[in-house]
Amino acid sequence: MSEMTAQPAPDEISPVEKPPEAAGEQSRQVYQRWLTADRIEHWTFITSFTILAITGLVQKFASSPLSQWIVRALGGIENTRLIHHVSAVVMLLCVIYHIGELGYKLYVRRSRPQMLPAWKDVTNAIHALGYNLGFRKNPPQQGRYGYEEKMEYWAVVWGTVVMAISGFMMWNPIATTQWLPGEAIPAAKTAHGWEAVLAVLAIILWHFYHVLVRTFNRSMFTGNLTEEEMLHEHPLELADIKAGVAQRPTTLQERRKRARIFFPVYSVIAAILLVGVYYFVAYEETAIATIPPAETVEVFVPLPPTPLPTPVPTKTTIPGGLASWDAGVGDLFNTRCVICHNNTGKIGGLDLSTYETALAGGKSGPGVVPGDAANSQVVIIQSAGGHPGQLSQDELQQITDWINNGAPQR
Repeated sequence: MSEMTAQPAPDEISPVEKPPEAAGEQSRQVYQRWLTADRIEHWTFITSFTILAITGLVQKFASSPLSQWIVRALGGIENTRLIHHVSAVVMLLCVIYHIGELGYKLYVRRSRPQMLPAWKDVTNAIHALGYNLGFRKNPPQQGRYGYEEKMEYWAVVWGTVVMAISGFMMWNPIATTQWLPGEAIPAAKTAHGWEAVLAVLAIILWHFYHVLVRTFNRSMFTGNLTEEEMLHEHPLELADIKAGVAQRPTTLQERRKRARIFFPVYSVIAAILLVGVYYFVAYEETAIATIPPAETVEVFVPLPPTPLPTPVPTKTTIPGGLASWDAGVGDLFNTRCVICHNNTGKIGGLDLSTYETALAGGKSGPGVVPGDAANSQVVIIQSAGGHPGQLSQDELQQITDWINNGAPQR
């Protein structure tokens, strides 16, 4: 992160004479590495990153006791989300500023694009590996930005793009699913969460080691590096400064001419990006208010088993004992039995919705045996009692009489 911003302008790289700290002490030379604006940008970015990491990871690992303690300390999950969103907006504003700063230094000041990767960085990385393993006596000679700083810078660029896109998708899921399938939302959540974990680990294991452990680099606090530090960390840049070739020569008139082009163009770009940030935040309202901790809500209640059909409190009277299927028996079955024994349900394989299927019966045998009620499954089952669709005694007697009379259809 300490190397995240673009290089200072050419006329801003200059040795600075540091006054002696005590009488008799020789003055020593220091070199300005970061302007005040660079350092403010860095600390604003790293502050928003830190807040985003804390408020985001406690939501990803919400079951952790530490996460729950942090959420309570921040005033609850709604406050945690609000802080996370505000920090995201601050980071996006830092990105917009950085685009302008980078464009100004490259176009107006004509600074060299030294943060771009080159083949020399690959060879330096291999050289550094050999040095760390003891196969080389000296570390690689590096310029203003080493391969480590370039890797970290472009990792920040990549990570910011991933986090911004996935963050918008989660923040505005309805708008997202108008263009992408619904599976894109959980995919964005996964990408957002694990990219955050990767970024935090990279900062702790990579950045802190190179900036605070391997050498304690104070330049992001003071803005300067001593000549000894420059010789150790950036010897090629120090050689260019001493040789007077570190800067591209430009005149004030040339810079003013290019500035008249740059500022209108950047103003339009910045305005478009700021509108994008506004829509990022306010495009839709999708947040679900969390239930206060004091309330107890039963999240899942299992449904009871589906009850059997309740007998319809009606009674169908079949006139006389010589009724036919069409003259009343079919209506009785349709009222009392077909709700379970139909052509789709067929409980027990029995369908009583038509005359033919009633005679065919089910798994236990013929439902109706014309002239023989004693061997008809409808009568056998109903006579045993306790059937969910139990017929009354009068109804059962009428069915029995109908079967014994030959079970006529018409």
